[in-house]
Amino acid sequence: MVLTLFMGRALQLQAFDSKAYANAAAKQMTHAVDLAPQRGTISDRYGTVMAATVPAVRIIADPTMIARNGVDKRVEMTDRQRRIGEANAPAMATILAKHLGGKEADYLAKLTAKDAKGNLASWVVVVPQVEASVWNKISKDLRAGGPVPGVKGGADYWYGLYKEDNPKRIYPSGSVGGNLIGLVRGDENAQGRSTALTGVEKALDQQLTGTPGREVYESSAYGRIPLGTDVLTPAVDGTNYTLTVDATMQQAAESALAKGATEAAASTATAIVMNVKTGEVLANANLPSYDPGKVSAIAAKGGLMNRSVESIYDPGSVQKVLTMAALADKGLVTADTRVQVPPRLPSGGGYINDSYSHGTVPMTARGVVAKSSNIGTVMLTRQLDKASLVNYLKSFGLGAKTGIELPGESAGVVPKPDMADYTRDQISFGQGLSVTPVQEAAAVAGVVNGGVYNPPTLVKSAATSDGKPVALPARTPRRVISKEASAQVRDMMEAVTQLDPKKRAIDGYRVIAKSGTAERSNGKNGYSGYTASYVMAAPADDPQILVYVLLDEPLNGHQGSGVAMPIAKQIMTLALPRYGVLPTTTPAPDKPIEYEP
Repeated sequence: MVLTLFMGRALQLQAFDSKAYANAAAKQMTHAVDLAPQRGTISDRYGTVMAATVPAVRIIADPTMIARNGVDKRVEMTDRQRRIGEANAPAMATILAKHLGGKEADYLAKLTAKDAKGNLASWVVVVPQVEASVWNKISKDLRAGGPVPGVKGGADYWYGLYKEDNPKRIYPSGSVGGNLIGLVRGDENAQGRSTALTGVEKALDQQLTGTPGREVYESSAYGRIPLGTDVLTPAVDGTNYTLTVDATMQQAAESALAKGATEAAASTATAIVMNVKTGEVLANANLPSYDPGKVSAIAAKGGLMNRSVESIYDPGSVQKVLTMAALADKGLVTADTRVQVPPRLPSGGGYINDSYSHGTVPMTARGVVAKSSNIGTVMLTRQLDKASLVNYLKSFGLGAKTGIELPGESAGVVPKPDMADYTRDQISFGQGLSVTPVQEAAAVAGVVNGGVYNPPTLVKSAATSDGKPVALPARTPRRVISKEASAQVRDMMEAVTQLDPKKRAIDGYRVIAKSGTAERSNGKNGYSGYTASYVMAAPADDPQILVYVLLDEPLNGHQGSGVAMPIAKQIMTLALPRYGVLPTTTPAPDKPIEYEP
């Protein structure tokens, strides 16, 4: 009977259930390891690395192994082995403190950690990320072992610590372009994943990250089986990106912006340098900023925004450039169009005033822009129907995301064609609508670029880890106004510089510009404080470079021509020769801004 039972059981195992048991055994013997790809680099237009990944590891402890100093759980420990096991964790804590700093007690707590059931844990993160060279020093000390009280010869090796690859993201440029480049935080988890929090790092995270690989192999209690199954799917490293940004110009813009914002006592500030012909952003400076390599996780969670795309505001009188562009393209205005500007203008049950007191002044459209007359702008704009005005603003890129390679971009707000008449009056001079700095800079660039709008971009090129080019999304230029209308607007904008050439002009170049001073919305159907801005482009006859500077809530003056203009001029003075823009050979014209009635 016993023999029959044995034979029956053998038949069951070998004939009927053999496949199931074989699969179960194979599953227990099969192990899989994820292979992390190398994150792509981010470089400036000249090859200066602004974000890269270097080898680093996560140090892991197995307290169950540490307590036995590597002795198999199925083996009964000798007295010698027990003593070495007891000495292991304190010895390891000493080694970790030596190379990593900190207190031995803190490390000891992790090396002897217990799970929820009160048993020694089998997986504990000791340090989430440390340079590979530091781990090598720790590993050397572990292999050397050490003395153990009451044990002759001590321990030959301290077992129970091991490492997992966890590459470290570094930012060689420090705070230069901090808001722009963004940062990646390494997470403390078993998968070794990292989280892109801000900037280009987040906008292009999927492409920069690459595709993880995987290795599946067979192993026993004594390690990998030499002739067992081993299937390797290599990781695909992330895409390397070259930005349009110039790190040197970025640093210069940030320095000029910091100095000017401090003098004006502004709460925040933005400066954008753009190639008018391509839409490439050469610098994108924001204050406050940060060093991506030194930002704590807590600060990162607080939101380290890039105000050039995330912050919306009323653009103020810089908007008059776009208003005049629409009027000129419709054939309603030229630079010499005449308008009698009264002291004030009725609108919506109240009155529109200029920033300065005056009587009735006979101005040309050129003068309306040069003297930034709200009244004159409204009078000229009332010739254009509201639907056409809205269509022009949308064609300039307002009210929609530009698609620039930054996260959190706002679309801004443009009123609908059925807006009230007084709303139409307000938006003509830059109140009652909302834009982002990048939107406004790109819109003005399109107007002065012969009427051709280029979507703003931060990415110049991309390549795989082995140097093969990667196709970028198409960014198609579009015509927004005629060449003739663009020339008329440039004529008007040059008068802004000629109104005070000693302060606003740049030696050797004819410059076009426009200042802006807008009341800031307080989010409660009212206004408080100001936004001061200044946009300039050069050379006047064929603009190549545009600089746009914005200061929020300045306390030491609030006029754009007073606090933002000097910053823009300083940046433009550096940019023109740096990018090989030839000096202007013709003198700036002296055209009338007023006329004799």
